[in-house]
Amino acid sequence: MARRPAKCYRVIKNKPYPKSRFCRGVPDPKIRIYDAGMKKYSADAFPTCVHLVSFEKEQISSEAMEAGRIAANKYMVKNSGKDSFHLRVRMHPFHCLRINKMLSCAGADRLQTGMRGAYGKVQGTAARIAIGQIMLSIRTKDVHANKAVEGFRRAKFKFPGRQKIVVSRQWGFTKFSRDDYVAWKQEGRIAPDGVNAKLLENHGLIAHRVKWHGPEGLFIKPARLYKERIE
Repeated sequence: MARRPAKCYRVIKNKPYPKSRFCRGVPDPKIRIYDAGMKKYSADAFPTCVHLVSFEKEQISSEAMEAGRIAANKYMVKNSGKDSFHLRVRMHPFHCLRINKMLSCAGADRLQTGMRGAYGKVQGTAARIAIGQIMLSIRTKDVHANKAVEGFRRAKFKFPGRQKIVVSRQWGFTKFSRDDYVAWKQEGRIAPDGVNAKLLENHGLIAHRVKWHGPEGLFIKPARLYKERIE
């Protein structure tokens, strides 16, 4: 029996039904790769970040996720080069989709029971998406920002519902704004942390800070002053 069209499973109706010791025999999701491109480059390599944001509460099948990832990755590899970006899929298909298989052969009405015992078997998996949730992200160099936007425009055709493409104010995949990141980098307050970065503040045990970051990791003042103290 062929797979049902994904429009049958688009609406979030019931409780989440994840794979567990009670829900067994779940087929593997179609998407197996969540990071593509230069996923080991440090945070300094790619300052620009572009997000594909969902504007609908819905379920997205793992097949659609794989198709969107391939579309965005193929455009970026072809137009900017395979070593000029890092693509990350930010949603995961944990929800199991069920189907109550019906017989369609001759004499099937004698064999099947209609809606009696209609709890179906697992057919596939899907991700549950909220409004404003980031679906895909690309970090890249400034010169390739427009190519990342175009790659996501093509990936949008693989997903149901509405999505918007947003160019982030943050530096890469970090949580710091671009101005703050540059200023703290010059002060030596930014410590590399894989594709992310840590901010070295002025609190904590001195022995621990010297052990992990050396003497240059000691700072007297905080990184940010939100309000001037009135004496």
